[in-house]
Amino acid sequence: MFSDFIKSTAILILSSCIGMLFHFLGFAEANIIIVYVFGVLVISVITKHRIYSLISSVVSVLAYNFLFTEPLFSFIARGQGYPVTFLIMFLVAFLTSSLAVQLKNHAKQESQAAYRTKVLLDTNQLLQHAKDKNEIVCATASQLVKLLEKDIVIYLSEEEELSEPAVFSASKHLTKEDITDTGERKVAKWVLKNNKRAGATTDTFPEAKCLYLALRVNHRVYGVIGIYIGEEPLDSFEESILLSILGESALSLENEKNAREKEEAAIIAKNEQLRSNLLRTISHDLRTPLTSISGNASNLLSNGDSFDDETKRQICTDIYDDSMWLINLVENILSVTRIEDGRLNLHITEDLIDDVISEALNHVNRKSVEHKIVVQNREEYLLAKMDAKLMIQVIINIVDNAIKYTPKNSTILIKTWKQDNKAFISILDDGDGIPDDMKERVFDMFYTGTNKIADSRRSLGLGLSLCRSIVNAHGGTIVVSDNVPHGTVFTITLPAGEVEIHE
Repeated sequence: MFSDFIKSTAILILSSCIGMLFHFLGFAEANIIIVYVFGVLVISVITKHRIYSLISSVVSVLAYNFLFTEPLFSFIARGQGYPVTFLIMFLVAFLTSSLAVQLKNHAKQESQAAYRTKVLLDTNQLLQHAKDKNEIVCATASQLVKLLEKDIVIYLSEEEELSEPAVFSASKHLTKEDITDTGERKVAKWVLKNNKRAGATTDTFPEAKCLYLALRVNHRVYGVIGIYIGEEPLDSFEESILLSILGESALSLENEKNAREKEEAAIIAKNEQLRSNLLRTISHDLRTPLTSISGNASNLLSNGDSFDDETKRQICTDIYDDSMWLINLVENILSVTRIEDGRLNLHITEDLIDDVISEALNHVNRKSVEHKIVVQNREEYLLAKMDAKLMIQVIINIVDNAIKYTPKNSTILIKTWKQDNKAFISILDDGDGIPDDMKERVFDMFYTGTNKIADSRRSLGLGLSLCRSIVNAHGGTIVVSDNVPHGTVFTITLPAGEVEIHE
């Protein structure tokens, strides 16, 4: 206000000085009047309040009368036409100043509209890149702090209760406790419950330090935001930007909630589909070994005395094979279930790969005696960071597959080596191999391809899928390739350990 007064006074004095110069030089009175009109126009442009243009219009007429009409230096005008001149001068000055004020206000509104559009676009981009609720809150608060230069506190809604507040400070004058005390939280809870604004500058809890508004979409409230008002309340333009940003933020919170619920529903549906497939497949494939076990056991109980030793040995062998197949199936099913439920707990240690392979070969299919299994180690001591029990299961599954799908007397080669900081395990067979169009799917759950197993027992297609899940959980990789001239190679990569030699 005072600065506008100084500016107006200075311009009127300058206009009078220029008018006196024109009068001294003998310029026409119209030129002096135009100088005053121009001065009033400048005052209208550079001052903030319209009252200065009105006052300057009156003062310019009085100054012209005082300085340039006879008698000089008095407010008496003896000329007959002077009153009309003064009136026209006042009207011209007032109208031009009014037009200047309108143009200035229009330009200001256009500038504010452009600024608001830019702010909203920036906010929208920040919110689009936000990945969760916390990032949405941080993006919203950072924009508001930058725009309003006021402290911001945000409470998210969790099951119709307020979460712990997140405070974003524009200055160091306030602490978190200043705007999150019991009284302030009471106002925030009221806003959450009633979906209405409250706090400073409102009729509800006006004694509060902050103005509280709901982050909402229609009737659903996703949180409450508080703005420390202090001594300077928000003007209409700031409030319009504030409401627009809060609307964008609430929509982002709603989209995040919908996306999270959709993802959770997809996971539930996937798990249900998995359980359904497991149940359907298991119920079909368990019948053959269970029927065989129960039938052979019944024969031994009923006719055991009439069987010779060779027949008894064969029946016991069949029961053993079927029971081992069931044990391996159950182990795979339990592991798959733990992985899908996120309950696979790795116990990582640095173990010798040779020991893991030896332990796995002790538990492979009994028909391994019909094949030649060879182990080649390039390193005398090769350590890998792994869960030894799970990696034993991986090797058992791959070797069992090689035994099942290759003819008798074929060779299964297991090679290990180290390269850089990686440990490699390759399991090669010299069977018929896997067609190229099937390689991409061999690790898919329930995929069995077109191979037939000699004993007619159908594989569930869980083994290789489980192997990939376990190896990936170790931070490693498993790939399948061709063994030249024929056969298949499964190569496992694991983080290598360091061998420490103590002398």
